[in-house]
Amino acid sequence: MFLINRPQESVTMKCVQRSNLHTKMILDRCRTVIILSSVVCTLAVVISLHRLLSYEIKLIKPFSPIPAGLYGNYLEPIVDESPPTVLKGVDKARDAEAVGSLNAALEMKKNGKTDKALKLFQHAFALSPKHADILNHFGEFLEDTKKDVVKADQLYTLALSNFPDHTDALVNRQRTASIVENMDREMLRKIDEKRDALLSIPENNSALMRAKKEAYFQHIYHTVGIEGNTMSLQQTRSILETRIAVAGKSIDEHNEILGLDAAMKYINSTLLYRLRDITMGDILEIHKRVLGHVDPVEGGHFRRTQVYVGGHIPPGPSEIQQLMTQFLDWLNSEDAMDLHPVRYAALAHYKLVYIHPFVDGNGRTSRLLMNLLLMQAGFPPVIITKQHRHLYYQHLQTANEGDVRPFVRFIAQCTERTLNLYLWATSEYSHMVKAIGEPHILTGEGFEDDLL
Repeated sequence: MFLINRPQESVTMKCVQRSNLHTKMILDRCRTVIILSSVVCTLAVVISLHRLLSYEIKLIKPFSPIPAGLYGNYLEPIVDESPPTVLKGVDKARDAEAVGSLNAALEMKKNGKTDKALKLFQHAFALSPKHADILNHFGEFLEDTKKDVVKADQLYTLALSNFPDHTDALVNRQRTASIVENMDREMLRKIDEKRDALLSIPENNSALMRAKKEAYFQHIYHTVGIEGNTMSLQQTRSILETRIAVAGKSIDEHNEILGLDAAMKYINSTLLYRLRDITMGDILEIHKRVLGHVDPVEGGHFRRTQVYVGGHIPPGPSEIQQLMTQFLDWLNSEDAMDLHPVRYAALAHYKLVYIHPFVDGNGRTSRLLMNLLLMQAGFPPVIITKQHRHLYYQHLQTANEGDVRPFVRFIAQCTERTLNLYLWATSEYSHMVKAIGEPHILTGEGFEDDLL
């Protein structure tokens, strides 16, 4: 019996040894996996911390534009769209006259008669605003004699938009593009400095509170004034403060003011401090308050018919939904939000007004969206004055023709003017900024001349 049991015990011991060896191998592998995972996680944490610490984070406090004591929730009416513009065919006689003026301008430039040359260039441009040779030579003239690189670059860009293979315009554009970009960056840097100075003022500063109230009235007055509202600044202030009607003015003009007031208060109370993306519903809610109860069918809804805006024919109604989805994808993308806030806001304004998704109220809704983005970045709502209405629409048209930079530059100038208004009213160094009186801080000299 003893001899019979020994082989069985030997087999049992071998099985136990194999089992222990297998268990040890599994434990060793698990230990190795755990160690490697820990190393990988540690490296990932270190890399993330390094990126976080090396990334310059600057928290910006949103700018709330609503002063104390202004309440109400009113809405505004529809203003009829402008009739479609009849497109004219190519007029060979006008082109021939334009070329003749161009040749005369070049001759005057050669003889040193710059004033006469400028008038001839402007005449040639007015006759044929898309002629590549005229655009290129006019740009060279402005660059050589007026040292106006910005407008020269704009003309070279317009020439290439109409004739991409124009050799001289291409060479000139390559030379001026980087110069203009550096100038624009420097302008935006100065605007950032003024924004930071404004944000450093305590919210309870009495001068800041008074400036907010004045700027709020100015913003609404000029915004509805661009659309043709005839209310004066004093009348606008009275409506917002007292809610009493102004004798001799239409109900529509009252509702335009109260509607913009309601939209601004909606933005301030619901969207300004929110961290999530801007949605389609947000834009529709803003528009609903812009149009209001005058037309409940259209207020807050995309248009279902074709509209015409001067020389611009917006996309058809069947394209609106897709274009708005694409617009919101861009609006909430990292690439867009990495832009300077002024560029980001101006481009958002232009893209929305180009789609023209509503029957009416597109301009006001686009400007409100622009100001929402600016306020979230710490800027006050930009005031585009009614006196600069022609420049506003001119730069929108230039953007439609392929160069959006003049429009962005115009919005930047308006932003700086608005910041000047606040800084003048709140700083002990107010003498460094032109007063609101004469010349007016918002409409005085300093905007680019309308040479074109």
